[in-house]
Amino acid sequence: MGVVFLVFRSTIQSMSRTDRAPGIPKPELVTTGRAASILGTSRQHVVDLCDAALLAYSSVGTHRRIRLDDVLRLQEGQEPAGRLTREQIRSLWLHQAVARKIVIDPERTLQRARANLCRLQAAHPRGVAARWLGEWERLLDGPVDEPLEALSSRSERGCELRQNSPFAGVLTQRERGRILQNFRNQVA
Repeated sequence: MGVVFLVFRSTIQSMSRTDRAPGIPKPELVTTGRAASILGTSRQHVVDLCDAALLAYSSVGTHRRIRLDDVLRLQEGQEPAGRLTREQIRSLWLHQAVARKIVIDPERTLQRARANLCRLQAAHPRGVAARWLGEWERLLDGPVDEPLEALSSRSERGCELRQNSPFAGVLTQRERGRILQNFRNQVA
């Protein structure tokens, strides 16, 4: 049991630092200087956007790295993906554990999700929920890497999909409890 937990913990830690499922390429990161060049602004302005949490970044030592797709979205006048709320991070942790279950037993896990999806679609035939449930239907009918990516994505789309997740009951109450306890201990 200890080895399984260590593997699980390692999986969660590595996935929580990225926006991808295993096998999905890393998003391209750029320096603040490169972002400033793309945006036609000063490097300091990009740093200010990062400090104000208007542009998400990761740190490499003391240097900021920004996702190229966020910079391009900003250049096009769209909102960058931004930082996740505590609740979105909590949901991400739980769904990364679901992604692990898919990797271990894809047939059983996806079968449960499809059964849940049928019930949810019957309960929500119209509206915003119906749209996201339709997206889950498409993902579940496609290659297994597509739901894996959706479950672990930090994008706005990933957050919306997790809000309408058909994966209820995939995690046991004990697993869920341990994940939530670890989340409370690790995330300030």
